[in-house]
Amino acid sequence: MADRIKIKSADGFEFEALHATPSGKRRGGVIVIQEIFGLDQYVQADVARWAGLGFEAVAPSMYDRVEPGFTAGHDEQGLAAAFATVQKAKPADALADIAACIAFLKDRGPVFIVGYCYGGTMVWHASANLDGLAAGSSYYGGGVAAAADLKLKNPVICHFGRKDGHIPADEVTAKIKAAHPDLPVYIYEKSGHGFNNDGRPDSDPDDAKTARERTLALFEANGAL
Repeated sequence: MADRIKIKSADGFEFEALHATPSGKRRGGVIVIQEIFGLDQYVQADVARWAGLGFEAVAPSMYDRVEPGFTAGHDEQGLAAAFATVQKAKPADALADIAACIAFLKDRGPVFIVGYCYGGTMVWHASANLDGLAAGSSYYGGGVAAAADLKLKNPVICHFGRKDGHIPADEVTAKIKAAHPDLPVYIYEKSGHGFNNDGRPDSDPDDAKTARERTLALFEANGAL
């Protein structure tokens, strides 16, 4: 079960994070980056899932510099609140807080990162700007295409849903492949946006399972013990 801890960034700011210790032998650390809705039930489930696979998992509360403890529902009202909040969050601050999570985990083994929606974009930027990550898995990051030309410091894979009304899968894939021809980009034919969230309308259990298996395989190929 995850607990809530405080982690301090290099500038002295303290933010909250979900933290779960691994079941059995520790295989590495995983930083889980939220969707725009904050540390909701789906992030909590993902943290528990990674801990169950043998990883020490940390999910930073990415909006604490704007609105500490922010969480929103996935309805129309929640979406509006989430968009208003994410627009106030500074990318440089987000990277600083992710760097603090790397520092928190790095002395105990390899550090990996996985993120969803907003978090998928942040996985891309963290992999381009921060040291200390062994590999990253980016799920339906709406900002990845615009940053496709960034040079990455660690292996990354990307996941998109064919039915995603927010992200044109083929167009985004083409942009990523133009800059990174060998980078794996997976399109899930039965799924839309947010398909890692079990029980959501756009989630297909088989697609979610396959994406998780690919992410785990990436981590295992890059140092997971």
